[in-house]
Amino acid sequence: MKSSNYKLGELFIVFVLFPISLVLDYAIWIKFILGILGFAYVVFILIRVEKSSLKIRKDINWKLFWQRTLVKFMLIMVLTTAFVWFTDKENLFVVVRTKPQFWVFILFIYSLFSVYPQEVLYRTFFFQRYESLFTNNRLFLFVNAIVFSLGHLFFKNTLVLVITFLGGLLFALTFKKTRSTFLVSVEHAIYGCWLFTVGMGEMLGFPS
Repeated sequence: MKSSNYKLGELFIVFVLFPISLVLDYAIWIKFILGILGFAYVVFILIRVEKSSLKIRKDINWKLFWQRTLVKFMLIMVLTTAFVWFTDKENLFVVVRTKPQFWVFILFIYSLFSVYPQEVLYRTFFFQRYESLFTNNRLFLFVNAIVFSLGHLFFKNTLVLVITFLGGLLFALTFKKTRSTFLVSVEHAIYGCWLFTVGMGEMLGFPS
């Protein structure tokens, strides 16, 4: 019982209280330090307490993964291209057209230093640490998507919250099926890089 209460408090502080605090007006360096300390805590708990390994699994079903991911990606491509075309046509593929080298550089930095840490935190740690607290699997996946969306609250953009909630559901389902940080990171990187490519990057915090 004490362990469950501790984990629930931990979940609230790390995944609810801290993201909400980022919206408040206080020094950016304090936010940065709190973020670094929080992530260090998560990695420590994940490795030393939960005994989780971040090594890439050898039994990955790549064929099934790509089949599922490409179907979802095609749908995302169609919907987002249409959205940018009708709402902000001038920005459609703007970075690819005007700054191709910068585009490649940002895709690499984003995938390595943003996507992977996010998936370690929101999928690997969250599932390992809190899944046992939920008796309803659908509720657990919903909560995971909610806190992932909440982690983007500092953008102060309703559309970003909707997009990240839907993305959170997709990533949670992928992790639930594969239990692979690497695979869910690949999927996350594909969708995120596409949003930057199609012209929605500025809204999601990509430099332009």
